[in-house]
Amino acid sequence: MRTRARLGIAAGAAAVLATVAAGYAASTRENAVVPAYTGEVDLRPGPRLLTVTDRHLAAVELDDPDGPRSVSPVECLRAYAAAGTGVCLRPTDPWSNELVVLDADLKPKRAFAIPGQPNRARVSPTGRMVAWTTFVGGDSYATGGFSTRTGILDTRTGDKVMSLEDFAITKGGKGGKGGKAYRNVDVNYWGVTFARDDNTFYATLGTAGKRYLVRGDWRAREVTTLKENVECPSLSPDGTRIAFKEAVGGDPARGWRLSVLDLASMRVTATAETAGVDDQAAWLDDRTLAYTLRQDDGRPDIHQVPADGNGAPRLLVRGAESPSALD
Repeated sequence: MRTRARLGIAAGAAAVLATVAAGYAASTRENAVVPAYTGEVDLRPGPRLLTVTDRHLAAVELDDPDGPRSVSPVECLRAYAAAGTGVCLRPTDPWSNELVVLDADLKPKRAFAIPGQPNRARVSPTGRMVAWTTFVGGDSYATGGFSTRTGILDTRTGDKVMSLEDFAITKGGKGGKGGKAYRNVDVNYWGVTFARDDNTFYATLGTAGKRYLVRGDWRAREVTTLKENVECPSLSPDGTRIAFKEAVGGDPARGWRLSVLDLASMRVTATAETAGVDDQAAWLDDRTLAYTLRQDDGRPDIHQVPADGNGAPRLLVRGAESPSALD
């Protein structure tokens, strides 16, 4: 990316890198605060919300989010779970990280190193497919010294792509039709979300200073652009809508508005949340979104808002981030 959009990503990457490094150092200090491990945490389907609390996997009851919180000893910076499968992005030292696939009892099923600092994580509705996004440094085309790296793993076959940047791109056209093949050295991807068929996925493609929603075909190794100014998509449980962060006025430097795209009509509806949501929202159900907002001191809280543009946002879980509904 050669414009302000890339500078926004670079600034965000720098902040993430600083936060992760500082967090790792804090966790290793002798006087670091370690959460009490209370109750049991598992990933079996149920009316609970999985979160990251003080860098540990935790869970609360959806009908009592202010009630008792179960906190596990499993450390993660980013996490997500579905259908009894979890993905955990965590540090192995201040500048190295790994991805761990967890079973329903939080036992590791497989793990491998990932480059850069964790940013996004997703699991498909069936629990089969896993995706991750990190901020990385050193790409020569990144003016700010940072870019994103996004990969996908098929947990059933072991098929793994460490970067989507080699996927064929069809760009332009309308509604995903009539486009032309596209290649550019500055291509970046972030924020994958999966459809239930374990083949179709959506993500953000950044190139030439613009950001596009793409629909991907895992088996064909190709993506097609659908709409501009869509970042960090999250597919609704019924597969009809995409929640995303929309750059205000098309300019990430002005912040983002949490919005919802209807895939049939391509109509965008802004939610009632007017705070800048720099997160990949999660669907609690077909009507409600959950997302992280940070306080002035950086502490995260999970909020919720109706997806149809009505109602009002409200605080859901204090001191937590990376939400995913286990139900």
